[in-house]
Amino acid sequence: MENPTDLRQFSPAAARNREPILGVLQSVLPQEARVLEFASGTGEHAAHFCAAMPGWDWQPSDPSSPARASIEAWKADFGLPNLRAPLALDATDAWPAGPFDAILAVNLVHISPWAVTPALMAGAARHLNGNGVLVLYGPYRRDGVHTAPSNADFDADLRQRDPAWGIRDLEAVSDAAAACGLVCEQVAEMPANNLTVVFRLTRRPD
Repeated sequence: MENPTDLRQFSPAAARNREPILGVLQSVLPQEARVLEFASGTGEHAAHFCAAMPGWDWQPSDPSSPARASIEAWKADFGLPNLRAPLALDATDAWPAGPFDAILAVNLVHISPWAVTPALMAGAARHLNGNGVLVLYGPYRRDGVHTAPSNADFDADLRQRDPAWGIRDLEAVSDAAAACGLVCEQVAEMPANNLTVVFRLTRRPD
C-alpha cells in the first residue's frame, strides 16, 4: 500500500542509468566539485551521485513543483548534506551564481524546445569554471540517423506530444556548444540506446 506522505517519485530509467552516468561523471570531475543539475526530475540521480561522492556540492533544479518535492524527499531519505534544496529553474531563466565545475542535464535536450539547447550552452559558458564540463544524457541522432528503431519510435511519440520536442542531431548540439566555446570531449554509450556527451569549456564566447 502506498504511503501518501512519501513524496518520493521513482523512475525505472533512473535506476538503470544512474551507475553508467556516475561513471562518466567520476571520470571527468575531481573528488570535490560544485555541480548544477537541470531537469533533476525525481531526484534519484542527485541522491545517488551525492551518496557516492560526498565531496560533490550538488545543486538540483526542476520547474515542476512535484519534482522538487520528490527531490526534497530523496534528500531527507538519504540524509545528504551535500545535496542542496532544489531550485525552480530552467535553462532560459536567470541562473544561480557560479562558477560550477560541471553542469548536468539528463533527458532535457529532446524534451524541450530547441531554443533551450543554445540557452543551456550559453549559460554553461558563463557559469562554468575555466575548465568545467557540460554533461548531457539522452538519445541522439548521429549523421541524421537514429541509432536504433526504438529511438525512431520514441522520436515520433515525442513530436506527437509536442511538435517542439524531438531527438536532436548530435552534430547540431555539438555545433551549438562549439559556438559557445564548449568542445565535445567524450561520447559514451549508455543503456537503452542513449549517450552521455561531455563538452568541456575551452574559451569564453566573445
